[in-house]
Amino acid sequence: MRAQIGGHRSMLKNIRVVLVNTSHPGNIGAAARAMKTMGLATLYLVSPQLFPHSKATEMATGASDILDKAIIVSDLAEAIADCSLVVGASARSRTIPWPMLSPRQFAEKAILEAATSKVAIIFGREQSGLTNDELHRCHFHLQISCDPGYTSLNVAAAVQVIAYELRIASLVEDVKGEWDYPFATAQEMQGFYEHLERVLIAIDFLNPKVPRQLMARLQRLFNRARPDVMEINILRGILGAIDKTCAK
Repeated sequence: MRAQIGGHRSMLKNIRVVLVNTSHPGNIGAAARAMKTMGLATLYLVSPQLFPHSKATEMATGASDILDKAIIVSDLAEAIADCSLVVGASARSRTIPWPMLSPRQFAEKAILEAATSKVAIIFGREQSGLTNDELHRCHFHLQISCDPGYTSLNVAAAVQVIAYELRIASLVEDVKGEWDYPFATAQEMQGFYEHLERVLIAIDFLNPKVPRQLMARLQRLFNRARPDVMEINILRGILGAIDKTCAK
């Protein structure tokens, strides 16, 4: 089947697919093919077990250019550092519930934000998915609704579902995103979380020996709020003032 060509490519260029620790190179190639049919071109690979590989090229079938341009990084933080919206695909429920999106809800939100900033959709390992720490770095989690009798969805098939929804959302006319400052990137948010944790320890609010789930819940809170760059600067300024007071 031949995919139609067109749509808001400038927005799709700002959306990256991130595959974490993929074990089978064929899944990387098939994911690249799924992306290309829907106009996505940016692929990040976090510590792939076998890549480059002939099986990946074979399964790409015409999408080898995406494989050639794929960016290989050693950890997830590097893959999402400059992204303002990060969403993780996860089939499992979590101890701490996280804001959840359907594929269509994600696509609509992603296209809106991709007009002005970078967006990442993360897919985990074939057998175990994403870790809790990796999912805590996401603003939202995403689940693809499958038949409850058989919920096993191949990584490349999951990429195809999301890529299709992104393409459909990109075809909607007059997509606009208006805000006075850009949303904070994943790297800026991580810097804020590390600063916040240091301050909470310094004021004896957080016991590092018994942290419980405090930082995870605070990450959920601030990820849900989606602070912009100015708001993060204000929060970092408040933490800096607390640092100075504690040092006196």
